[in-house]
Amino acid sequence: MRAPLSSHSGIPWLAACAVALVCAGCTVGPDFRTPDAPTAPRYTTAPEAPVVALPGATVPVLVAGRGLAPEWWTEFGSPALDALVARALANSPTLAQATARLAQADEERRARTGATEYPAVNATLGVNRERVDPATFGFPEAPVPGPFTLYSVGLQVSYTFDMFGGTRRELEALAAEVDYQRYQLEAARLTLAANVAATAIRRAGLAAQIDATQRIVAAQRRQQDIVAQRYELGGVALLELENQRALLAQTESALPPLVAAHAQATHLLAVYTGVAPGEAELPALRLSDLQLPAELPLSLPSQVARQRPDIRASEALLHKASANVGVATANLYPRITLSASASPTQLSLSDLASSGLNIWSIGANLLQPVFRGGELTARKRAAVAAFEQAEAAYRDTVLQGLRNVADVLRALESDTQAQASRSAQAAHAEAVYRIALGRYDDGGMSQLDVLDAERQRLAAGLARVQAETDRYADAVALLQALGGGWWNAPPPATDAR
Repeated sequence: MRAPLSSHSGIPWLAACAVALVCAGCTVGPDFRTPDAPTAPRYTTAPEAPVVALPGATVPVLVAGRGLAPEWWTEFGSPALDALVARALANSPTLAQATARLAQADEERRARTGATEYPAVNATLGVNRERVDPATFGFPEAPVPGPFTLYSVGLQVSYTFDMFGGTRRELEALAAEVDYQRYQLEAARLTLAANVAATAIRRAGLAAQIDATQRIVAAQRRQQDIVAQRYELGGVALLELENQRALLAQTESALPPLVAAHAQATHLLAVYTGVAPGEAELPALRLSDLQLPAELPLSLPSQVARQRPDIRASEALLHKASANVGVATANLYPRITLSASASPTQLSLSDLASSGLNIWSIGANLLQPVFRGGELTARKRAAVAAFEQAEAAYRDTVLQGLRNVADVLRALESDTQAQASRSAQAAHAEAVYRIALGRYDDGGMSQLDVLDAERQRLAAGLARVQAETDRYADAVALLQALGGGWWNAPPPATDAR
């Protein structure tokens, strides 16, 4: 409406109503509560196997409650591995995406906070060319004035009161989305570091396997040459020569897959570090450069639920779904919006500066949904169903996380036994080879038998390399399964905006 600026009688009353509405405001919908931690005392029905020192196998001690550093990969004592992980964390496109998603979610929360917690204030500047016919207003006899121009400068203010907490629940949901993206970023960092470490270990193991296989091939080729010479002299049958040739071909056939797997691991490491496979310059890493940590942490199941970023991310989604129930509930109730505007409007620009406000308006609007065809109640039921789905997904994530830890613990136990047996096999094969050499020097054994003992020694060494690789890889898997120690990192610098 239009009125003289001196009419202020309604303003104090509206202000008092606004204060009353704010004071009477409430927040509908459920208040989120962090789910209870798992109560299971152990990861499997059978107790964890006791730590037993086995010949030829170093046994890391599982220490309950031991702290885990954020840079957990340094536990393996390899500067080359540390450099690879650091390069990946600095250059990975996957982390860049996760970082951008977190920034986007945070800015969307900031934008919605600014749009709802404070009144919206807009300045206006208008120039309108108008022509008015007095007959339209009931004065047919009045002369019709010519067109004229109106100039105006104004201010508009509006604010919607959050009487039932719908806006607060909406902001709560947006904050939960920020938490979700933050935990997703931590999960991406943990997964990337674990992938780099596991791939680098597998690449080093493949290089050792290739070297051992090539030496086995060389030994078998020498054996084949000797058998061929003995066949030419009539000392052995053709069957023995063909058996030797088949054994050599079988061993040689194992080389191409190992070489291809080594190249693929190199390409994968290149991508993890943010470079094209053809441009990768990766530091050399050998299994002998690594050391198995003397102690490995073992968190309780209740602690894992608070440490694994994937579980925390699922909890954030549950929080978001809970807040959305509040939003859907608040949409069933009234909403009050106050608005005001004021502006001087004159026929010339020069009069704007000297004249006062000659047009103003102030008003209140109450919106109460009456009939929406069941839309709002259906949306509330959908929000409740989404919450129940998020709750079930959270429970599943927790169970999968506990299963992950249980599987890795059993794998480590199996790795220790496997390495012990492979080490014993390698020691026996080495002893056989040394005895064969001694008998050969004494003339009691042929060169062919010595080469066969050497082949068995190399094959036992190859098996030990595979067992050693598995142990390192499963140690990485345990540190990843327990959450990687991200919670011990110093908090990032806040962006004061």
